[in-house]
Amino acid sequence: MAAAAGGSRGTRRPVLLTPRGNGDRTVFLFDRRREEADQDEKVLNYGKDNYRGFRSAVCQAFGIADDENFVITTTSRKEVTEDNFSELVEDGITLYLLQSVDQMLLSATKERIDFLPHYDTLVKSGMYEYYASEGQNPLPFALAELIDNSLSATSRNTGIRSIQIKLLFDESQGKSAVAVIDNGRGMTSKQLNNWAVYRLSKFTRQGDFESDHSGYVRPLPVPRSLNSDISYFGVGGKQAVFFVGQSARMISKPAESQDVHELVLSKEDFEKKEKNKEAIYSGYIQNRKPSDSTHITSDDERFLHNLISEERDKESFTAVIITGVQPDHMQYLKNYFHLWTRQLAHIYHYYIHGPKGNETNPATKDISPFNNIDIQISMFEKGKVPKIVNLREIKDDMQTLYINTAADSFEFKAHFEGDGIVEGIIRYHPFLYDKETYPDDPCFPSKLNDDDDDDDEDDCIIIEKGARGKRPIFECFWNGRLIPYTTVEDFDWCAPPKKRGLAPIECYNRISGALFTNDKFQVSTNKLTFMDLELKLKDKNTLFTRIFNGQEQRMKIDREFALWLKDCHEKYDKQIKFTVFKGVTTRTDLPSKRMQSPWTIYAAIEWDGKTYKTGQLVKTVKTLPIFYGTIEKFFLYGDHDGDIFATGGEVQIALEPQALYAEMKTIPISKLDRTVSEKAVKKYIEDEMARLPDRLSVTWPEGDELLPNETRFAGTPIGALRIEILNKKGEAMQKLPGTSHGGSKKLLVELKVILHSPTGNKEIISHISQHGGKWPYWFKKMENLQKLGNYTLKLQVVLNESNADTYAGRPLPSKIFKFTIIEGKPEKFSVGLLDLPFRIGVPFNIPLELQDEFGHATQLTASIKPILEASGLTLQYEGITTGTKCVIKGVTAKGCINSCQGKNFNLKVTLPGLKEDTQIFKIRLQPGPPHRLKVKPDSEILKIENGTAFPFQVEVLDESGNITAQPKLVVQCKFLGASNLPVYSVDCSNAGKNILTGPVIHVQNIKKDQVLKARIEILNCKDVPPVDKIIKLLPSSHVARLQVLSMDGQKAIQIKHQDEINWVAGDVMCNLIFQMYDEGEREIHVTPAIAEKIKVNWTPKINKELLIQGLLPDVKVPTSVKDVRYCLITYLDDHVSLESAFTVRPLPDEPKHVKCKLKGPNTLQLGEELQSEIEVMLTDQYGNQVQSATSACVNSLGVSAPGLDKSNLKITWQESTLTMKVQGIRFKPCLLGSKELCFAWREFSDFLRLNLTAGSPAKLQFVDWPELEKPVAVINGRELQKPLIVQLCDQWGNPTPEPNVKISLIKSNNIKIVSSNQQHKTDETGRANLGVICIHAPRGEHTLQLKATYNKTTLDCPIITLNVLPDPERPVCLNVKYDKCSSFQAGSTFPDFMVSVLSEDDNIIRNINPARISMKMWEAQSRMPVDVTVFSCSKVKDDKEDGFFYFRDKVVPERVGTYNIQFAFAMDKTNILTSDQIIVEVVPNDPVRLLPDSLPATPAVSNVRALASRTLVKDLCLCVTDEYNNHTGIDLVGRIIAKIKSPNEDDTEIPQFQGKVSTVVFPFNKGKAEISLLLAENSPGRDSTEYILVFEPDFPALRKRLEPYRLSFMFYNDFKKQQQMATLTKERDQLSQSIGVYRNWLDTTNQLVNEIKCQVTEAEAKESQLKSQLRKYQIELPEENTLQYVDFLIKQKMLDQEGVMKQPRRTCTLPNYPKGNQDILGKIAHLAQIEDNEAAKVISWHLASDMDCVITLTTEAARSIFDETQGRQQVLPLDSIYRKTLPDWNRPLPHLRNGKTFFRPIGNPVFARHLLTFPDNVEHCQTVFGMLLGDTIVIDNLDAANHYRKEVVKIAHCPTLLTRAGDRILSNGKFGGLQNKAPPMDKLRGMVFGAPMPKLYSTFAGQIDLLQQYRTAVVKLDNVNKDLDLRLQSLNAPEVQKKRQELAEQEKSLKLIEQKLGMTPSDKVTESLLQPIMLDMPDTPIPPKRMRRETMKKLYSSEEWISPTAKKQQPLLQIPTSELNGTPRKRKA
Repeated sequence: MAAAAGGSRGTRRPVLLTPRGNGDRTVFLFDRRREEADQDEKVLNYGKDNYRGFRSAVCQAFGIADDENFVITTTSRKEVTEDNFSELVEDGITLYLLQSVDQMLLSATKERIDFLPHYDTLVKSGMYEYYASEGQNPLPFALAELIDNSLSATSRNTGIRSIQIKLLFDESQGKSAVAVIDNGRGMTSKQLNNWAVYRLSKFTRQGDFESDHSGYVRPLPVPRSLNSDISYFGVGGKQAVFFVGQSARMISKPAESQDVHELVLSKEDFEKKEKNKEAIYSGYIQNRKPSDSTHITSDDERFLHNLISEERDKESFTAVIITGVQPDHMQYLKNYFHLWTRQLAHIYHYYIHGPKGNETNPATKDISPFNNIDIQISMFEKGKVPKIVNLREIKDDMQTLYINTAADSFEFKAHFEGDGIVEGIIRYHPFLYDKETYPDDPCFPSKLNDDDDDDDEDDCIIIEKGARGKRPIFECFWNGRLIPYTTVEDFDWCAPPKKRGLAPIECYNRISGALFTNDKFQVSTNKLTFMDLELKLKDKNTLFTRIFNGQEQRMKIDREFALWLKDCHEKYDKQIKFTVFKGVTTRTDLPSKRMQSPWTIYAAIEWDGKTYKTGQLVKTVKTLPIFYGTIEKFFLYGDHDGDIFATGGEVQIALEPQALYAEMKTIPISKLDRTVSEKAVKKYIEDEMARLPDRLSVTWPEGDELLPNETRFAGTPIGALRIEILNKKGEAMQKLPGTSHGGSKKLLVELKVILHSPTGNKEIISHISQHGGKWPYWFKKMENLQKLGNYTLKLQVVLNESNADTYAGRPLPSKIFKFTIIEGKPEKFSVGLLDLPFRIGVPFNIPLELQDEFGHATQLTASIKPILEASGLTLQYEGITTGTKCVIKGVTAKGCINSCQGKNFNLKVTLPGLKEDTQIFKIRLQPGPPHRLKVKPDSEILKIENGTAFPFQVEVLDESGNITAQPKLVVQCKFLGASNLPVYSVDCSNAGKNILTGPVIHVQNIKKDQVLKARIEILNCKDVPPVDKIIKLLPSSHVARLQVLSMDGQKAIQIKHQDEINWVAGDVMCNLIFQMYDEGEREIHVTPAIAEKIKVNWTPKINKELLIQGLLPDVKVPTSVKDVRYCLITYLDDHVSLESAFTVRPLPDEPKHVKCKLKGPNTLQLGEELQSEIEVMLTDQYGNQVQSATSACVNSLGVSAPGLDKSNLKITWQESTLTMKVQGIRFKPCLLGSKELCFAWREFSDFLRLNLTAGSPAKLQFVDWPELEKPVAVINGRELQKPLIVQLCDQWGNPTPEPNVKISLIKSNNIKIVSSNQQHKTDETGRANLGVICIHAPRGEHTLQLKATYNKTTLDCPIITLNVLPDPERPVCLNVKYDKCSSFQAGSTFPDFMVSVLSEDDNIIRNINPARISMKMWEAQSRMPVDVTVFSCSKVKDDKEDGFFYFRDKVVPERVGTYNIQFAFAMDKTNILTSDQIIVEVVPNDPVRLLPDSLPATPAVSNVRALASRTLVKDLCLCVTDEYNNHTGIDLVGRIIAKIKSPNEDDTEIPQFQGKVSTVVFPFNKGKAEISLLLAENSPGRDSTEYILVFEPDFPALRKRLEPYRLSFMFYNDFKKQQQMATLTKERDQLSQSIGVYRNWLDTTNQLVNEIKCQVTEAEAKESQLKSQLRKYQIELPEENTLQYVDFLIKQKMLDQEGVMKQPRRTCTLPNYPKGNQDILGKIAHLAQIEDNEAAKVISWHLASDMDCVITLTTEAARSIFDETQGRQQVLPLDSIYRKTLPDWNRPLPHLRNGKTFFRPIGNPVFARHLLTFPDNVEHCQTVFGMLLGDTIVIDNLDAANHYRKEVVKIAHCPTLLTRAGDRILSNGKFGGLQNKAPPMDKLRGMVFGAPMPKLYSTFAGQIDLLQQYRTAVVKLDNVNKDLDLRLQSLNAPEVQKKRQELAEQEKSLKLIEQKLGMTPSDKVTESLLQPIMLDMPDTPIPPKRMRRETMKKLYSSEEWISPTAKKQQPLLQIPTSELNGTPRKRKA
């Protein structure tokens, strides 16, 4: 190659054409005009500076004729001319002779060049060495130098900028080579020569570039300085090629050139020239045509033929071919192809992908000018597939990783000394779940000790070392190209702060960055380092600004960066979420004291979408060994409170199986295996558990085997035992299996024999056996078991060191033999306890206690006959029992005992056959039970007089004749032989004897001696025979009978008791006597003493003398037969009470009167017979009916009356009643009223008055109603003019006062009638007021017919014809729209309700006040409650259609259930239109917490044996509720985990549940879990300590963890203390409850007082505001009697207003058309009003033809009116008006032009339309009158009108003019004549616009409204002031002060109780208990004031203020369940 370059490849030396002189130029010439020309160069020396001479010399040298055409060009194809000769032709230049400039070069040429190093080689020789590469292989950076040249060369390309690097390592094609090829602009030979010059930079090179630095033009600023201006110094390319290989071939073709220039630089050629002492920096450039490879002849360069052949179609290119590649470089390029291509992609990242970099998932792909850079690298090896990669396709270069792992970026810019600009970007790489996302750089690995993960695990506790490691933040780019060896650590504003900043310190290690400088910052010539970038950037004068949204903002960069970093941390770091905060602790297990605290403890974490919590089984990774265990707690370094995110932490796990390991491990959370399943962990634990001891094997080598549950005699030996310990595999073992965590432990076997006694278990024998040589484990024979009872022989495996029977909480194997030891054979006996007392003849038992040789009680088995002996007694027994209880049964004793107290005897018992067979004991024998009675006197017959008592003496004896006594020993005597005899009884319980007597014996009506029998017996002793005595009873001599007689002359007639005597009424009974007799019927003479005892009832005074004579007083007979006299005579003494009675009945006397009686009403209808009967009777002088009358009396009776019709008169005799009946009374037509009937019998007469009324109703007549022949017009829904009143009349026209005759209206089904009087029945006058009826019916004529029926006869009724028109303003229904698919969750919001009011024609009624629309909601029940919740409608949005009302964001009730929703429209104060009820089901919200159904009391338990004392909770029902305490989770399936915790985390002595377990799991199904928990017997725990019972819900279906339920309880070791504390705990709960009620009441009262004060302030402000407004009307109000004065003013103003309203004003008398549709506006005459009379007249006349036209909104409504009136009514629909021609309502008058007055008018012109006022529908009315009147003008008179028109027509068209005088000038100018003159007002026949109400009327209305508002405000102010005073007084009332005192006393008591309990002080514990009590309030939203009132009612009730002791028997108020966990929920208002 060197030879070729230098011309040594066999070529001839150039021919020197002319000798060379001083100052001559040497020029090398090639003739390439033709192929046959000489191919060698010729050398021409030419000394003149003249082109013509030079051309002639050339022609001469080459033999060219002067006239031949050719050109002389440089090798760059620049033609040499006269103009540029001096410039181009220099000494040593090579020139071509061509036919034309663009001629193809027919053969190759060689151009001589020199490339002496530039002087900069010496000046800059001290710069940074290229290859000081800081440990990196610099080969990629060397290739980058060649790519820099290519990028610079292709910078002007408009298309693809292609750069190819080809690694040609195929030995079959020659030696290895590296080729860099681009499609840039190429180089001319001069430029190629410049390239070869070392250190010739772009600022100093010549040729196509400027010759000095000042001429260099810097590229325009572009983003990231990506200007491709990176081929800079003229050094890197040469250094790079000779670093890679030994030789470089430069091949280049410039654009628009036909030649290819080729230069070869070779190390071998340089060495050869140096050796030959030739010019080293000289050579040749080969110039040839494209694709010409004929000059390549070496086999080592065969690959060049293919490369050169590719030149054919290239317009321009440059290729650098490096050969002689270093072997180590070749191996590196082959083996690390991916690495170094990735480095190149990193260096040119932004040139390849643009300023934003390689965004793999950009939101929008920007069109970038850098998308055309295509850098492709290919490697060719023999026998292998070529490796081809495009740098754009590399996705793992560092900048791509930085960009695509970043979540956000922070851009900034730095300015330094003028044009020095650095663009910067900082990217944030968040922490995601378990790792940092900061990408790793192979050159800077972030994990320096990645293999030592098991040492300190610092990768999860990030304290000092972060994600970036030791790498600096910023990489540096120069003109968009990476400067690899320069980085910037940080700046002051982005460095980690010394104190804690806004973001955690680890966030500062998650940022990467890049700096982009322009060429104002110097780099080394090889572009590996910056010279002084960092020094300049950290200079104090460097200004940093932030780039935000592409704009440069000057602000504090450090503050902006800190805020950005904090935002990134909060937004993007997906860290571990630590939940369930447990507290802060100190970890003493850590060696570093600095790291021991603080550590926050958590019970759960959320990591990578999973939840890990306490108790969960886990497995570790990257630990040695791998751990399996259960999560105990989580640690997070730092002092935190509540849930928090962090990048990592530590977890403490209990190694499983705990039985094998029994230790804790704390590891980083990152080492938890997130892929392992719980099933796999459990499988591992089960496999490990199989290695543990499982059971015991027991054998009995020497016999005496003990069988399970065997019964043995006392003293029986138990044989020797041989034991083996077996695991689950059946293998024998003597020690625990070895683990990786510790050595194995020896196992021992412990033998215990335990006696179970009533006092407790007693350990009798205890031995421990070690493993022996011959037998595994051995225990000797046991022979000392003598005590009786149940025994347990327990074999227990224990640990050698601690004798523990459990290992890691798991019991070691054991075996239990239960057996019983019983007593032996009997050897001796003793007498047991005897049942006292012992009595004569009463059997008793003698219990015997038999014992064996050990003194154990035994039983008698053999048949033994006992021997009983006692002195003075005869003893015998029934027998003796054998078995467990030996008793001598039925022992009886007989003998004499002289005392009731008893006598002592010695009793001897002998049992033959026993060793000790005799026992003697003392007994006391008492008299026996009663056996017989002894009665005195002994005579069998006893005599007594009737009426006296008799005494008996009785004694009770036993069977041995001893007087005996016993309790309830009662002796009774019964007398037989007569009735009503007394019974005697006496108590002999004390002495056994007594006197028996009683009441007197009396027998009634005894006439002679009577024999009685007396039976004496002992009650309750039926076996004692009774004693009978005969009693002879003699008659008594006392008064016994009373007899009454009546003397009739000498004859006496006896009057018996209760006789009835008939006597003439009014007469006197005389001659009554009486007689008295004793029991023997002996008459007794009346003495004064006896007379004193005689009484009668018919007279108060009795003559005693007559009584002594036997006479009674006279009796007077009553005058009325109805009165009966009862006469009674009585006698009363000490012995007897006698009486005799008789009745006197009066009889009637002779007839003396006639009496008439009317049976029934006295009213008689005209023409009808009297329905009532008239009864006539004869009476005596006292009015008693005479019983002697006969039927003959009828003939003497006469009847008479005026107008009486006797045609049907009938008189009959009534035999049953002895009266005369008169029937057929009827009157002829006559005057109505009172009629008198006369009844006469003989000389006697009587009168009867009757009321004659009208006849039966026959017809109906209207009262005060006009003719009904014409139809009555009425609007649908409106009332008739007057009420309908009808009168019932008879056939003669008399009003009939017939009440309750039903009057009904007969109508068709489509008519509905509403009457103000619903009572359609006649009143007492016969009238019926149907009321002012309201008609609801379709449009048209309808008939109403009255119907009345009397006595099933239809009356004659009139008919009414109605013409019904519809009412467009009447609401008929509410239309409600809402999302019916919505779900109503408690506490959420309802969907939007859209409500509209429809009229009866189904059109929406608009212009309704939204306040009249309301939404009501109540809980579903039969009817709407009184306190229904009312919502008002929401504010109407502008974009919604008018007429719709919206109810938005209304809160759903917080209580679950069925609710009714109804919308109401208040049509007026009384009538409300309601919608259909909407029934909604409110369902529970999301589950939030676990709560009990009812709040349990605080348990107080102990660890004793009694179950009741160990019961924590019993039948506790736990449910899942939402945040509003609604039960939910019915479909949840899970479990409730119960555990016990201590408030003190350091407390390790925690109580355990039954079974010695720490957790108990309860199933949760169907929305609840039933909980019953017992504390374990002998459970651990600190005495008098408070613990917490925690119920944790575990529901896999829920993503969000529910709040657990916690229940505090007190633990005690002492049973008595526990009972005492339980009582105190119960009292504490009651006190806490009562204090909560007190406090809640006080808080509510204070809140109410504050609100009332606010109301007072508001009311005062309102009153003051209204008062100031009244002053504007000159209304001053007095300070006193304000209300009375305001009422007076209101009344006065209303009278004034009424007076103004009654003033006469102009009205339109034209009848308006009924508004049967809302689309009907009415007639034009009624649409507007005009105040001015003259203007009203002329405008009305002008519109006379249109005044009765009906205006409608729609054509349909107009057509409907047209059809109804059959075309007679003119109509105008507004939807048919062309609105564009309507005048502008507010346009100026024609004489006003552009705001200027064109002329000054006269006569006050004004648009006619502006004189109109519209009461309603202003917009529509403006449209109507704008069309009818147009621009019509009203002016004063005709002269003014003509003047106005004359001036207006000069500038514009003049409209019609109307004058107030009545003239009209048409728009065409015509006026005059009758047709243009308005008639007088009265001629318009009422078709004139009405006048509006005077302004004074509205003034009065405003004043009245203000006064009424002021009156309301004053009343309200007075009320709230009174309310406030009342509340303040109530707060100071004695009962309130007493309640406060009670509260203080209860709080003091509570504190004392808690101190006794040892519980947490009440200030903290009872905080949740003393929250406001949840009363039974409705869940629907209620106004806060009402809610407080309800609360006050419930809290102020009497039963709530009961002292705690009195309230023990009453149920406590329910505390809100949400407060049980200490998190009370605030209720929504």
